Amino acid sequence: MTNKLKLKIVTPERLILEEDVDQVTFPTTEGELTILPDHIPLIAGLSSGDVVAVVNGEHMPWAVAGGFVEVKKSENGQTTVAVLADFAEHVSELSDTAIEKAKARAEELRKQMENKGVVDYEHFAAELERSLTRVRIADKWRSKKYRK
Repeated sequence: MTNKLKLKIVTPERLILEEDVDQVTFPTTEGELTILPDHIPLIAGLSSGDVVAVVNGEHMPWAVAGGFVEVKKSENGQTTVAVLADFAEHVSELSDTAIEKAKARAEELRKQMENKGVVDYEHFAAELERSLTRVRIADKWRSKKYRK
C-alpha cells in the first residue's frame, strides 16, 4: 500500500486537479471529513466550503459548492478521492477584485430573489451560494499560508 491519496477535483467544465496528496479535508452535508490513505470507501454529498489537501505539510485550498465526493480503492490499491463539484476555484484565484464582484453579485441576487414570480429560484440560489462561498473562503484563507 502507498502512503498517498490520489485526489481528483472535477467540475462540469474541467478537471481542476489530479495529484497525489497526504490527506484531504472537505465539507459534506453530514459534516467535515478528513480522508487519509487506506480510508474505507464512501460516497457523500458535498456542501459549500473549502476542500483542503495537504502535500508535504503544505495546504492547498479550494472553494467548492455542491456536488459529491467518492472515496474508493483503485486497482493498484491506492485510495482515490474524487471530488465532483458544481463549482471549484483555488483560493489564489480569488483576488480582491473577484471578491468584491462576488459580494456585489450576492447582494444583487438577494434583491432579485425577493421577486419569486420573475426569477428561477433554484438558479439564483445556486449563484448566490457560489458568491457567498467565494467570499467566505477567501476571507478564511486571506492571512494563512498555502501552496498555489
